[in-house]
Amino acid sequence: MQETASQYIARINSYLGNDDVLTVLSQTPQALQELLKNVPEQVLRQRPTPEKWSVLEQVVHLSDVEIVVGFRVRFVLGAEDGAPIVAFDQDRWQQAFRYNERDLAPTLESFRAARENNLRLYRSLTAAQWEKYGMHSERGKETVRAIVNLQGGHDRNHLKQMQEILAQGKAAVSR
Repeated sequence: MQETASQYIARINSYLGNDDVLTVLSQTPQALQELLKNVPEQVLRQRPTPEKWSVLEQVVHLSDVEIVVGFRVRFVLGAEDGAPIVAFDQDRWQQAFRYNERDLAPTLESFRAARENNLRLYRSLTAAQWEKYGMHSERGKETVRAIVNLQGGHDRNHLKQMQEILAQGKAAVSR
């Protein structure tokens, strides 16, 4: 059964908890670097099941989402409240952009650079800017704060998934 928009928001926000989102977002590039150092290519590209993404696919997804979220925040900040925020189909992007064929090092570098740029923007926002909002085509009204908070939970969700995949891979190798 597919999650509703409100179930998705609740699940993703649960990964952030009460932690400061800017701290979480600033830690993700280094956490990825540490998690993925010395992981063999085969392990990076191996899917745990045919319908689940590989570790590499998740990293590329995080990098693409960083661009999307940065754009969304800028769009909402530069528009009248209620401007439309268009959703995207992550599985279509994964297929169309052949995530599992990408290289890890440039993907991590692109992610890190985009994240640093976005964090500079987020740290400069006024209280009023954090409350500006757009209308997401699937999730409804989203303030800049809500968009950024989802991003922090989204980071943690994917880090957790990658850790689980890598742990399973290590167990399979040691058998």
